Order: sequence, then structure tokens, then C-alpha cells
Amino acid sequence: MAYSGFRSGIIGWGAYIPIYRIKARDIARQWGFDERITDSIWMEEKAVAGTDEDTVTMGWYAARSALMRAGVDPRDIGAVFVGTESKPYAVKPSSTIIADALGISTKKLSTDLEFACRAGSEGVRLAVSLVESGAVKYGLAIGSDTAQANPGDVLELTASSGAAAYLVGPASESVAVFEGLVTYVTDTPDFWRRDGSRYPTHGEGFTGEPAYFHHIVAAVNMLMKELGLKSSDFDYAIFHQPNGKFPLQVGRMLGFPKEKVLPGIVTPWIGNTYNASALLGLAKVLESSKPGQRILVAPFGSGAGADAISVLVTDKVLERVGKAPTVEELLSRKKYISYAEYAKFRNLIYRNLG
Repeated sequence: MAYSGFRSGIIGWGAYIPIYRIKARDIARQWGFDERITDSIWMEEKAVAGTDEDTVTMGWYAARSALMRAGVDPRDIGAVFVGTESKPYAVKPSSTIIADALGISTKKLSTDLEFACRAGSEGVRLAVSLVESGAVKYGLAIGSDTAQANPGDVLELTASSGAAAYLVGPASESVAVFEGLVTYVTDTPDFWRRDGSRYPTHGEGFTGEPAYFHHIVAAVNMLMKELGLKSSDFDYAIFHQPNGKFPLQVGRMLGFPKEKVLPGIVTPWIGNTYNASALLGLAKVLESSKPGQRILVAPFGSGAGADAISVLVTDKVLERVGKAPTVEELLSRKKYISYAEYAKFRNLIYRNLG
């Protein structure tokens, strides 16, 4: 499904990256992996949520930054969506906690979304639909995760923590106007977590070609066909980032040169933040973009599906970048921890208190 002729755009955006980092080589060394594995997937370190951080606290911080940049009254926001696969409550929405903490009106649509790593962009698509229909003036979409990984699994090298938020509203107020949105979805079981399982399972190499690459390539090609565009028409291309190498590889498959993909890559320094992954990449690019530039963003979620979104940057982006912490600032504030501290923070160690 595709749409064009939009009257909505991104009013404000925000990000959050925890201060704690663990080196990918430290994880590899802990479990006896060949340390060169970190080079093969381009992983240097990952962000780790502290003991007092979760999907809600990180999502709130990112959303607050989005509102600071937008400069809108929270009471005018009519919808709040939180995309996550690591919410703190099995039964209780995270979106209501964040909305109340931000002072958003009680008259709103509010819900949590699930679709692996693309639930955050799913929230963006829903917010766009509501704004376009006139049902709400502003819609807030948040992608936030404290990603899980079975200790000793190769996924532990990348699964990390972070959040990104986007406030969608009228095009006249936007820093970037939507030009087209497309979603390509199939039932491809490359990554899953059964009910009651503490950690997810993945299909190893199967998660690449038939899942990640197929869905992103299909979605982006659909979008470019709908809009009559080609890769050379975009100034930046941002893809879901399960590791540092996949975005560059899928970019080559679609005809995007490395210099258009690299500016949006954040994974080597913070890991795979799941629902915040591509959205953090978009935030980083927006913070250095110029009016008139066209940006492609293509999130992917296992299960499986990919979005392809095209936005056109307006001159309002220049006045709003400095109103909240940037991705570069959040990347630079870091404190390295040991594997033992990481295990404590992420509750990998069980204590018998009885």
C-alpha cells in the first residue's frame, strides 16, 4: 500500500541513548568467540540501559525532546503510539505512562504496538493516517527498546538499548514533509520469541537474504516506482541496522553509494536498538540535513515486513536542531562498563533470596 500527496510531516524529533557502553570484543571474549567476529559485522560497542532505565523512561526522554523541538502544547496531541518488543509490563500499556508524564491530554488514542523492529515506524504510519484524515492535529510515535539476547548467543554482540520519537503534524509546521510511504509484509519467520521465553530465537543466516534484504529491497523499489524516483534522487538513505554491515550491503543492492548511507549509521557505536534503530539513524541525518534534501528511511521488522518512507526537508529544520540533545551529543556521552556490570544491569544474574 502506498500514499502520495501528503499534507503532513515531522514537526519534531527526539532521541535517547543510555550513557553506559560495553565493548563488543568484551562480549565476544567472555563467550570464547573469535574477536574478529566484531569486525565482520562492524560492531564496536553497544549501549546498555542502566538499572533505573527501561522502554518507558527512554521513550519519555526521546518524546520530550521531540516536543521541545516542535514547541507544541502537549494537550493538542491526539494520539500516542509506542513500538517496542521489550515493554516493562506484560499487561499494561507503556504509552499511557509516557503520555501522562508528558502532560498529554486524556482525550487521545493511546496504544502499544508490536511488529518486531518496525513497530516504531508502524506508529509513524498510523500517526500520519490520523493527521491526514483530520482525526487528530498531532500524533506522537515512539520506538523504544531494551533489546534482549540469550547470554552467549551471537545476538548478544548487538542487542542494545535506545529510543527515538517523532511528532507528526501539519506540513506547514514540519521540518520534513512526507512524500510517500509504502509497506511490504510477508510471514517470514526469521526471528521470534515464544510466550514465556525469556530470550528470542533467530534463524541465523536465514534472517539475511529472505528476510532483511528481500523485504527492504521490495519496499524501497515499490516506493520509488510509486513516486517515479530512483536512488540518485535521494540525498540520504537510512536502513534498519541489525549490525553495521547490513545497511551498506542493502544500499549497494539498491544502487545507493556508501556516502549516502554512512551518515545515518549509528549501530557500530550503540548496537541494534531494535525499534529505535532506523529512527535513530533518521534523527542523526535530520540534525545535519539541509532544506530541499530528500531522505529515504526503510525500517525492517522480523516476522517480517519493511517500510519505505520518503521525506523532503524544509527550512524549519535549521531552527529546531539545537532545541534538544542531538544524536551526536548522546553518542559522545558514554561510560564503559564490564561484562559483569552489564549482566547486573540487564538482570542476567538471578539471586535466590528465599
